[in-house]
Amino acid sequence: MAVVLDTLNNDPRKKADVRHPEKAHRPDQEILRKPDWIRVKAPGSPQWAATKAIVKEHGLVTVCEEAGCPNLGECWEKKHATFMIMGDTCTRACAFCNVKTGMPAPLDPLEPAHIADSVAKLGLSHVVITSVDRDDLKDGGAEHFAQVIRAIRERSPTTTIEILTPDFLRKPGALEVVVAARPDVFNHNLETVPSNYLTVRPGARYFHSIRLLQRVKELDPTIFTKSGIMVGLGEKRNEVLQLMDDLRSADVDFLTIGQYLQPTRKHHRVVSFVTPDEFKSYETIAMTKGFLLVSATPLTRSSHHAGEDFAKLQAARRARV
Repeated sequence: MAVVLDTLNNDPRKKADVRHPEKAHRPDQEILRKPDWIRVKAPGSPQWAATKAIVKEHGLVTVCEEAGCPNLGECWEKKHATFMIMGDTCTRACAFCNVKTGMPAPLDPLEPAHIADSVAKLGLSHVVITSVDRDDLKDGGAEHFAQVIRAIRERSPTTTIEILTPDFLRKPGALEVVVAARPDVFNHNLETVPSNYLTVRPGARYFHSIRLLQRVKELDPTIFTKSGIMVGLGEKRNEVLQLMDDLRSADVDFLTIGQYLQPTRKHHRVVSFVTPDEFKSYETIAMTKGFLLVSATPLTRSSHHAGEDFAKLQAARRARV
């Protein structure tokens, strides 16, 4: 019998690729067993494989993969993918997020063209573009967002564009650059209630995010605005209701609420699993507060069913007018 030693993987001189170095020394958190209502089909259909091949061919990054989205199989089967621009490494270290943290690489000047090419090949009628936080850039990546929007418009003029942006904190003029490119939907997620920010989203500021969304409407009232939160992070019900009021004060059109799912033992723990009935209650209350559209289910994510939801937004606006 021969014994083969894996000298590469066991070489102590080889530096490990730590995805979340800032979390490495945190104590492990218990991962709760998921309830029956959180179950998804494993990906593997031919349609899913075709979408994966296009993403790989162009060297693109998707938040579907990076964030470990539970809806990846369903969305990619329908040729829906949320593209993540400006690399796969984030300058922030939110306690809930599975995107890699560290010092990002320089921007790829060919990325806007690659994104536009993929959108055309997939034949997307609606596309969602998000990004990592790029606090290292003077404008937070605002001009790069604008270039991607313009490239898609040129290659696929009938495709509607939804963007999910960082907060551009301490980046004067950045928001104006993105809004001037005229996306159809401007999404910026609050992620959680303000009392959780120091532990869940320490690099952000709750009221700055509210003001960002409000400013989009001031600059261009025709753009739909959208924001989302996760529940199960220890928030109180009254805090969620107050958050709804804060978003409506900023004239936000669309609210998404989904269950937080813990990526690893080093991430923020799941404090509770919110029941489907509780989600339905949140949806009913939010609609009475004046949102054009609300999606509140355990598996709701920012870009889940984005194309269908955009059509609903348009119809709701027409009905209200």
